[in-house]
Amino acid sequence: MWVLWGILTGLIAGIVSGFFGVGGATVIIPILIYFFKMSQHKAQGTSLAVFLLPVGFLAFLQYYKTGNSDLKLGLTIAIGLFLGGLIGGILAQKTDPYYLRKAFAIFLILVGLQLFFRK
Repeated sequence: MWVLWGILTGLIAGIVSGFFGVGGATVIIPILIYFFKMSQHKAQGTSLAVFLLPVGFLAFLQYYKTGNSDLKLGLTIAIGLFLGGLIGGILAQKTDPYYLRKAFAIFLILVGLQLFFRK
């Protein structure tokens, strides 16, 4: 049964990522915590594993085909993301799960407020 729920979670996150262009982690992490009963650390680590290939590549192809992607800038940002992911992963492992969950919640609230009030 967990396989079906996993596929459904991925499908929802993929649609959100492809449609809004935002990280599906904002969908996947809460689902992993509340429905799969994972810790914050395990949910974040699982979310990172999810995005190694499928969403990034297939969603990118759809945008690239229509000329809606700057490949050069994207690759440049990817270099920073590669290094930032390493730094963020190291810092997250050293952070208490309670505070990590609170920081994630604050991040989501701030992003939501910025999007809501932006003209």
